[in-house]
Amino acid sequence: MLIDRMAKALSGLLIFMGVLHFVAPKPFDGIIPKEIPGDPRQLTYASGAAEIGIGAALLPPRTRRGAAAAAAALMIAVFPANLNTVRLVVDAGPAVKTLAWARLPLQLPLIAAAVAVWRKSPRVRND
Repeated sequence: MLIDRMAKALSGLLIFMGVLHFVAPKPFDGIIPKEIPGDPRQLTYASGAAEIGIGAALLPPRTRRGAAAAAAALMIAVFPANLNTVRLVVDAGPAVKTLAWARLPLQLPLIAAAVAVWRKSPRVRND
C-alpha cells in the first residue's frame, strides 16, 4: 500500500536525521536562528529526539496517524532553521547557496507526504 511505503520512508528519513542530531550536532546548532531563545545544543538534541520518536511512531499503524500529524508540524517548526541557512550562506559560493535555497522547497513534499499519511491512515479506536 502506498501510504505504508510513504510512512516507512518518512520514518526512515526522520530517524536518520534525528540520529545525526546526536552524532554530529554542530551543524544543526549553527543553523538555529539566534532569534530563537535557548541553548542551541539543547534545541538540537530536542529536535533530534522528536525526529527519532516521531519516526518510530510512524511505523505501527496504531500510532501512525498521530505521528504523521506530528511529523508535518515538526517539519513546519524546523523551517526557520532551513530559512536561516540561506541567511548564513549569503557570502558563500554558488554551490552552497544553491543547496541552501534548494532545501526550502524540498520541505513542501515532505510536509505533503506527512499530511497524506495522516489523512489516509485509519483512525484506531482504543476500546
